[in-house]
Amino acid sequence: MLEEQRKNKWQTMFIIKYVLLFLLLSRFVASQQEDVGFTYNGFRGVNMSLDCLAQITENGLLMLVNTTLSQVGHAFYPQPICFMNSSSGNVFSFSTTFIFALFSEFATLGGPGIVFVISPSRRFPGALPSSYLGLFNTTNIGYSSNHVVGVELDTFQNTQFNDIDDNHVGIDINGLRSVQAASASYFSDQENRRVNLNLYSGRPMQLWVEYDGTEKQLNVTLAPTTVPAKPTKPLLSFNIDLSRYMVDPMFVGFSSSTSGIKTPQYVLGWSFKINGQAKELCLSQLPKLPRMGPKTRPRIFTIGFPVIGASLVFMSIVIIQFIVARKRKFAEVLEDWELEYGPHRFKYKDLYIATKGFHDKELLGIGGFGKVYKGVLHTSKVEVAVKRVSHDSTQGVREFIAEIISMGKLRHRNIVTLLGYCRRKGELLLVYDFMPNGSLDKFLFDQSTTLSWNQRFQIIKNVASALLYLHEEWEQVVVHRDIKSSNVMLDREMNGRLGDFGLAKLYDHGGDPKTTHVVGTFGYLAPEFATTGKANPSVDVFAFGVFLLEVACGRRPIDPQASEECIELVDWVISIWNSGKILEAVDPKLEMNNEVEEMELVLKLGLLCSQSDPIARPCMRQVVQYLKGEIPQPDLPFLTSENTGEASFWCPYFSRGKTPPSSIAHSLLSGGR
Repeated sequence: MLEEQRKNKWQTMFIIKYVLLFLLLSRFVASQQEDVGFTYNGFRGVNMSLDCLAQITENGLLMLVNTTLSQVGHAFYPQPICFMNSSSGNVFSFSTTFIFALFSEFATLGGPGIVFVISPSRRFPGALPSSYLGLFNTTNIGYSSNHVVGVELDTFQNTQFNDIDDNHVGIDINGLRSVQAASASYFSDQENRRVNLNLYSGRPMQLWVEYDGTEKQLNVTLAPTTVPAKPTKPLLSFNIDLSRYMVDPMFVGFSSSTSGIKTPQYVLGWSFKINGQAKELCLSQLPKLPRMGPKTRPRIFTIGFPVIGASLVFMSIVIIQFIVARKRKFAEVLEDWELEYGPHRFKYKDLYIATKGFHDKELLGIGGFGKVYKGVLHTSKVEVAVKRVSHDSTQGVREFIAEIISMGKLRHRNIVTLLGYCRRKGELLLVYDFMPNGSLDKFLFDQSTTLSWNQRFQIIKNVASALLYLHEEWEQVVVHRDIKSSNVMLDREMNGRLGDFGLAKLYDHGGDPKTTHVVGTFGYLAPEFATTGKANPSVDVFAFGVFLLEVACGRRPIDPQASEECIELVDWVISIWNSGKILEAVDPKLEMNNEVEEMELVLKLGLLCSQSDPIARPCMRQVVQYLKGEIPQPDLPFLTSENTGEASFWCPYFSRGKTPPSSIAHSLLSGGR
């Protein structure tokens, strides 16, 4: 009996010791996790979680992207980090700093930039490159379920995300509309003023991101590495409780993406600390950046020795003579397509003077393949718009040639006139009539301006007339393939004129369009185009139908910020039509007076043209007749109780393999109005 009591006593003591040891170990592990920190003066031998384009170079640079292809790069600390105090539920204080360098092959044009990211995952399936920075796509951007906190170094101004300029730092929460942003600069303590910085200059810069868990304040500070210490005043200071947006655990790292130009992006060193100040990076230990551009000339060539000077002068004269002779020899040589299709060829010097050296003050906008500048021709004083295509892009050259071929002979009052072009070395330029009122989308979606219904209806008829000319009345069939409000320009009298023929395809009347790559703008693409790849006039009719709804409703075809039932414009208008209240879809900025019949006609035509069945769509001649009132308004082919079968309207859900919302599917199949 005594021996059994002694045995139980030892067992009890053993259990108590085991529990105490377990608690001590748990407390130790928790304290280690809470105070996690690391410092990388270069990344050689560092275990980083790399994805897509991201890689570590031989000398220890973390290279996020380095290509003109539209891809992404992710680099994350491989282990998850606990950011939240389990007892209070608050996010711990943390501090991080890193040194980066962003390059661009163009002095005045940057790429998408990079983002320091705190995310629940290191993977971002479906994330898009370019302006989406490899973090989001059109379906998930802006949602609270993302739990993503980021600090962006953005070198491209995207109006979709309300970017303040093309050179800024912003704090992002679950999306890319920065909750606070500022142009890149730092506070100079010596000069007691702010000094501007160019993020994509290729010079190393340091960023500090610090969160005070007690004060609930996030500070972001930027400075060049030539500044001896962190500036006393941050660039951004934002009061925010991160516990509302973060979960546990989280990953920390970087995300970036590419666009149409080459923008290498590097991180040289990185330091991070939970519950403390991140250790300073040692500049002398950081890896060297690769040389961008030509090598620095040896000093000896700048010394004015008589023999060397005479040799250089002689060599310069020989080289100049060779260049002048070669330029004269090939000045009048044109390619075959230029001889057959080319309109007037401008001199580069004349366009350079007309645009004041392609100055930023003359910039009208940035398109998919380059910038558009306003200019005044020196001799005729005619105002023009000069489109400058990215010269080193194979696709840019192809689109440039396509636009010249498409527009070189087109003459119609509702098509932007191509006045001529210019080719100089790698420079590709197109010269158009200047449209003083810009593009239609600015009037539809800018809250400070609007168009009356009469103006909108006139613009619709203008675009319809232009498409009829392209499809049936010109010597060949021209399929535009990119009908949308941003490609409709407005002249001085607010007439609509169709422009941007960079994606156009031509073929003979009665011929069969060849299969081609699927191009265009999401939201305007006909569903059969994605499967057949054949660009025929019906593809333009579909896009024109979406354009009609866009103009009448004052809404974009895809609005990720809208409620679920209103994201796709076509779906939304269909549901309103089925409810018997079609006029509720009209832009609320319009006052409905005597134009009700016209509004209903435009909405009907929009739905009729945007059907999934290309055979059921009208041709542009019928559309023009409807708009002129030469034939009665169309009857929409919705199913009724007397006519069973599948609904013929396309919903964008089908194109992504989704099932349409039950309310819309039910109204389509039950024979709504």
